[in-house]
Amino acid sequence: MAAKLGEKRTGGRREQILQTLAAMLERPQAEKITTAALAARLDVSEAALYRHFASKAQMFEGLIAFIEQSLFSTINKITSEQESGVKQVDAIVALLLGFAMKNPGMTRVLIGDALVNENERLQARINQLVDRLEATLKQSLRFAASERAAQGEGSEPALAANALISFVIGRWHQFAKSGFKRDPRDNWPEIGRALIGMHADRTRIARSSEGNDPQEVSG
Repeated sequence: MAAKLGEKRTGGRREQILQTLAAMLERPQAEKITTAALAARLDVSEAALYRHFASKAQMFEGLIAFIEQSLFSTINKITSEQESGVKQVDAIVALLLGFAMKNPGMTRVLIGDALVNENERLQARINQLVDRLEATLKQSLRFAASERAAQGEGSEPALAANALISFVIGRWHQFAKSGFKRDPRDNWPEIGRALIGMHADRTRIARSSEGNDPQEVSG
């Protein structure tokens, strides 16, 4: 289940700062967030913020760390408990879409919208996070491919994983750009079956073509 910042936690000033930053990011037309605006929202001085974070970049790193911990702790549970590769993929993508729905402000971090003009290492860290998610999907798809192979079918895990993570990122963008009104989870099960099935069909066609190469006719 997708987590939300602040759930089941005791709190503290550091977390309160991150919660407030995330809440400010939930404004669809939000301007660049300054430490002055953040301090004003918390009714503290900027100096009070810097007692907990050395810079605004560190605050965003705190949000990214929350995203990573929330997603991968649940993904690890999915992959360890779910014995079907296809069901792993379905659950992971549903998690990614549901996390965005539950954490609108975090979605702006995930798509890089909130990181424009911020320290470039923040976007690099998000890129690494997305790469990890794609690699995780590929691993589950390889598991699914081994199941399909046992049934005489096949798929292309790398292509399917890239298509799925591209779909997720696209849904994150739609959600954020709609002012958080367009549900990123809409029609996911049907789309998932189509995406995974498309790559399985492509593999079967390729294998069929390989087995039907025209033979040279000798005279």
